[in-house]
Amino acid sequence: MFLTISTTGDARNPATDLGFLLHKHPDKAQAYRTAHGVAHVLYPEATAERCTAALLLEVDPVALVRRGKGRGKGRGGAPDAALAQYVNDRPYAASSLLAVALSAVFSSAMRGVCAARPERAARPLPLRVEVPALPARGGPDLVRALFEPLGWTVEVTPVPLDVTFPAWGDSRYVHLVLRADDGKLTLGEALRHLYVLLPVLDDAKHYWVSPDEVDKLLRAGDGWLADHPEREIITSRYLARRRSLTREAAERLELVRLADADDTDVEEIDNAVDENADTEEKPVPLAVRRREAVLAALTAAGASRVLDLGCGQGQLVQELFKDVRFTEIVGVDVSVRALTVAARRLNLDRLGERRAERVTLLQGSLAYTDKRLKGYDAAVLSEVVEHVDVARLPALEYAVFGSARPRTVLVTTPNVEYNVRWESLPAGHVRHGDHRFEWTREEFASWARAVAERHGYDVEFAPVGDDDPEVGPPTQMAVFTRSERTPQSAPAGTTATTPTTSGTTATTGTPGTTGTTKTTKEVRAA
Repeated sequence: MFLTISTTGDARNPATDLGFLLHKHPDKAQAYRTAHGVAHVLYPEATAERCTAALLLEVDPVALVRRGKGRGKGRGGAPDAALAQYVNDRPYAASSLLAVALSAVFSSAMRGVCAARPERAARPLPLRVEVPALPARGGPDLVRALFEPLGWTVEVTPVPLDVTFPAWGDSRYVHLVLRADDGKLTLGEALRHLYVLLPVLDDAKHYWVSPDEVDKLLRAGDGWLADHPEREIITSRYLARRRSLTREAAERLELVRLADADDTDVEEIDNAVDENADTEEKPVPLAVRRREAVLAALTAAGASRVLDLGCGQGQLVQELFKDVRFTEIVGVDVSVRALTVAARRLNLDRLGERRAERVTLLQGSLAYTDKRLKGYDAAVLSEVVEHVDVARLPALEYAVFGSARPRTVLVTTPNVEYNVRWESLPAGHVRHGDHRFEWTREEFASWARAVAERHGYDVEFAPVGDDDPEVGPPTQMAVFTRSERTPQSAPAGTTATTPTTSGTTATTGTPGTTGTTKTTKEVRAA
């Protein structure tokens, strides 16, 4: 993928100021590793009269497949298009890959920030942008309809399928040249136009489109998107035609348009709810309070390298990743599908190399020891043990406490005594169809103390959620801390005492029995 940005100047305002504005020195060829290849910045020409900066993105299509990209609606992304994953136009044609590289490499320039030449950053420049190969789903007419209202002079030339066979006609690619010779646009505005409109013309994105894409679209479209005549097609294509996100973007853009028309702030227009009115405070979901309790316990333990065992779709991993105190986070789950969702939630395909190194997602089962899990400060089993068949609990116990042996282990599990407070839960039922059992507070404490004694840990207990004076909290948490005494670990598979439950049991077996043989998510845990 290749794109050039050129400007002209004179002795008083040299064109080489482009290097200051882009924060890239014209005398150097520089390379930046991205999540999907290497971006090179170089200057084919750099004089006072004319300066051109080129962005060359080398995409590794094999790496894209290995990282799970290209499985969505993008080109060659159909699950049955195995060959198309490796033979496609991604290394050559401008797309969302190039837009993301623009944002990563020229982030300061896109925001209009330049400490060395602040007056130049805020001043319109004569600009010329060239993209030799651009997919244009909609043809040259759509290219003009998107760029001309923004002040660009557009030269768009269809690329023939094969110059030696003109009868074959044109391909869906175009050679695009944009000019703003009359100095209507700043460099930051030009980069933001490209960041939004390149993937719009391609009508495909190489990464999962999450709700935060709406915020990114509105930031890049600030000052021009609300009044653009093709606003609907821009928002729909940029957001991968996801109706809920497109609707949200349209509503927020309409507020911006109305605010501009009334010369007022968006906050004054969006005043349908009286902030001073009495409103009923919504309760914090138990899942959120559980994650908050886990993060507080990890912080108190001074943990920085953390295992999330049974990470599921990555909600806790995401919260850990937001906190820079956690320098290494490993999520483990037995479900490939859950790990795929977790990777999308974390936007792993779009993170820079340094940030991505903080997170690792592994497929594995806690029914087996795993040397990859050794040496960490802490491990979390949040709502995991109740998904494990009772006969496999000793194996899970040994894998975590006997083999991996992190300094701190946090275990949360439902308190079955609290089930009577759930009006929607029929009597005698567990909270989730996959729960093998649910323990009372006494049963959980008995199990946890026995585990601690066998493996050389101390254990303390904490409530999660409102602590009902009669039945206790909805979730109970055990905090294990490794002690200096000699563990009495038994290898996985040996007999270990598991408390029987007097509370609600699952139909597949009760604690203290083997139950029926059944393939489970047994280690959602894992």
